[in-house]
Amino acid sequence: MTSAIVPRRDYLVGQRRLIIARSIAGSVAGIIPVPFLDDWAKAAVLGGGYRRIAAAHGVDLSDEAVMSLVHGKSPPAKMADLAVSGIAYRIASRAAKRMMLALAAIGRARSAARTFVTMTLFDHYCTKLHTGLALDGPTALALREEIERAIAQTPGALGFHPFRKGLASAARATLKAPLELADLATRGAVRRLLAKKSASEVTDAEAVDTLDHAIETELANKTGFLSRTVAAVEVQLSADANPFLDQVIDTFDTRWRAHAAAKR
Repeated sequence: MTSAIVPRRDYLVGQRRLIIARSIAGSVAGIIPVPFLDDWAKAAVLGGGYRRIAAAHGVDLSDEAVMSLVHGKSPPAKMADLAVSGIAYRIASRAAKRMMLALAAIGRARSAARTFVTMTLFDHYCTKLHTGLALDGPTALALREEIERAIAQTPGALGFHPFRKGLASAARATLKAPLELADLATRGAVRRLLAKKSASEVTDAEAVDTLDHAIETELANKTGFLSRTVAAVEVQLSADANPFLDQVIDTFDTRWRAHAAAKR
């Protein structure tokens, strides 16, 4: 399907469903009303997305590169922090979680839309601008910064209503609290992590692999929460004409070529 949202950008269609899925799953994970777990889960979801996009283009990402793409210069959350998170979750009331979901809906939709743009720019980079086999940490950090500058310098924004509609529909259909929505998006992986007696029982690599596999399995389930939501968002994005994405790709392209030339 060729989308009106990316004229002349047919090469971006191949990874679009993956990017939408990771944008939505990351946004849902960010709703979790539990300290540390929300940021950690979102970062794990997005990190897996960057790895899959890079792999599709034959680009090898180091662990440092993934960290740079997801976190920038901010330190990532650690699994050890989840021991406190489990306690915080147990004392949070269901009513509070539902209220947080309602209040966060617009913000989450904007976050999902921004993630979609950011990962699309990374897909463009891998397709058109990357040279060599691997992407190292320092280059990935510079890449993330140029992506952020390109988004900031491009007038307008990608319309977030397709993501808002998709996330709202999913929330109404399932009538779930934020943690339960995140659990659905990851086929129970979030709940299994919290069920551990101690966060020290789980390594970061093991937990990331668990979430990554769970998301791909849920996405393959055509009647599941994530698959249905991704399909709805993809249809809406394909129907809408939004010149912002094309403009921000041009802005990023110009910025990155200038960055690369300056380093020669």
